[in-house]
Amino acid sequence: MTKKMKIIKRLGIWMDHSNAFLMELKNDTILTNCVVSELSDHESEFNFYKGEKLIHKKQQHLQLSYYKKLGDIIKKYQEVVLFGPTDAKNELINLLKTDHLFEDIKIEVINSDKMTEDQMQTFVREYFNK
Repeated sequence: MTKKMKIIKRLGIWMDHSNAFLMELKNDTILTNCVVSELSDHESEFNFYKGEKLIHKKQQHLQLSYYKKLGDIIKKYQEVVLFGPTDAKNELINLLKTDHLFEDIKIEVINSDKMTEDQMQTFVREYFNK
């Protein structure tokens, strides 16, 4: 009787506050997708608002929506590495920690610089193959 090996779904996310490059490692091949925050689409719109509080509230709402979208994707994986140059990855992990649905997902946060897509893919491949 042969045992079926359970395939671990792994995802690397290079992110800042406006873009997230999602790299799924499958059989040493990386599939890349991008999620763009709606915040970057609305920046010129903020100039029309008069009140700073209103602008801040709208920005927070859009940022939360971006993190929720990423969280919905992360739920499908067992191992995730978040990396990038800004605090966005820390804000996301703090939000995920409040939700019990992420308890069984191994998520690590690593600071990194801006990277090309090739550098991101190399980082993800090396991270999961260590």
